Amino acid sequence: MEIKILGLDPGIAILGFGTIICQTFSKVDSTANFDVASVKLSEFGVIETAAKTPLSDRLCTIYNDLHTLIDEIQPDLVAVEKLFFYRMSHTITVAQARGVLMLVLGQAGLPYVEFAPPQIKKALTGYGNASKIEVQEAVAQELSLDFIPRPDDAADALAIALTAWFHQNSAVESISN
Repeated sequence: MEIKILGLDPGIAILGFGTIICQTFSKVDSTANFDVASVKLSEFGVIETAAKTPLSDRLCTIYNDLHTLIDEIQPDLVAVEKLFFYRMSHTITVAQARGVLMLVLGQAGLPYVEFAPPQIKKALTGYGNASKIEVQEAVAQELSLDFIPRPDDAADALAIALTAWFHQNSAVESISN
């Protein structure tokens, strides 16, 4: 079975996206049947809006570009980072961008999951307070890349997509055990 997961890292100036393709298939050897899982990078990038542009125009850009992105990628599942509060003025504009993102997902009828930053860090590194570089290195390792995806927002989006994949796999494993 193949599943395409789109990870989204919400932002008003830069919204990161990353898509992974995950496969689970049964393998038979001389002693047992077992499931094998693989994950590979499909694409990644960012949607950017200019700082001096009116907020309404920036939100329209995010809205239109997300619709185009979803039409092109056609994901089976979308994973979104939950808001993390650190500077109130920044959090409000990110919340507005995230609202547009959630609207687009609703219009597209796409299933989604949400993860807080500590959940993402723990899923990739085993430690909820991991540094940004530790998470980025884990993304590169999990996707068998010899580079860290750039910009950071795109790497974060891939980390979010991978977290969704790990959670999907652990849910399936706990059901089958």
